[in-house]
Amino acid sequence: MNIEAAFGSFPVLKSEVILLKKIELIHVDEVFEIYDNDNVFTYCGIIPKHNKSTVQNMIGHFERDYLKRTRIKWGIFAMQEPDRLLGIIEAFDWNSKVGSLSVGYFLAERHYGQGIATAALKPLISFLLEEVHVNRIQAEVMPSNEASKKVLLKNGFMKEGLLRQAAVWSGKGIVDLEIYGLLKADYGNRSS
Repeated sequence: MNIEAAFGSFPVLKSEVILLKKIELIHVDEVFEIYDNDNVFTYCGIIPKHNKSTVQNMIGHFERDYLKRTRIKWGIFAMQEPDRLLGIIEAFDWNSKVGSLSVGYFLAERHYGQGIATAALKPLISFLLEEVHVNRIQAEVMPSNEASKKVLLKNGFMKEGLLRQAAVWSGKGIVDLEIYGLLKADYGNRSS
C-alpha cells in the first residue's frame, strides 16, 4: 500500500459530477445538519449530535484523525456547487499488512435517493485501488439498510456474508452486520 498517496497531503478526488475534499469549519452548518438528524444514523453506529459546538469540535477531530493517519473523512460536494456539503464519505481501519481498509458514507437526508452516495464512492474506489494500491475495500452494513447495500453493489462490491452479533454500535447495542468487499482483482476484471 502507498500510504503516502493518502496521507502525504489531503487528497482531493473528482469525477464528472462529484468532488471529494476536506471538510472545513466553514461547512459547520452543513455538518451540523447531518449530525443533528437522527434519521441519518438509523443504520450507523454513530450517535447524533444536537449541539453545534460539539459538531464544530468534531471537524477538528477529522483533521486530527487524518494527521494520525487513522481515518480520512471527505466532504461530498457536487461539481456544480463545490462549496455546499451534501454528505461525508470516509476510509478507515487501514491495515497495511493485508492492504485493506473499510469505507462508510452518509448524506444529509434531503439528498437521499439522488444517486449521490453511489457517485461519491466511484472516485474513492479508483483512488484507493489505483493510487493507494489497496487490495481490499470493505463495508459493514446493517442487514436492513437496503439503500447502502445498493450503493455498494452498484460499485462492484460483493456480499460476502453475515456476521452475526458481530459488533457493538453506539445507540444500537450488539448488531448483525453484512460484509461487502471489493478486491483489486474484481475491479480490474470489471474495467476490462
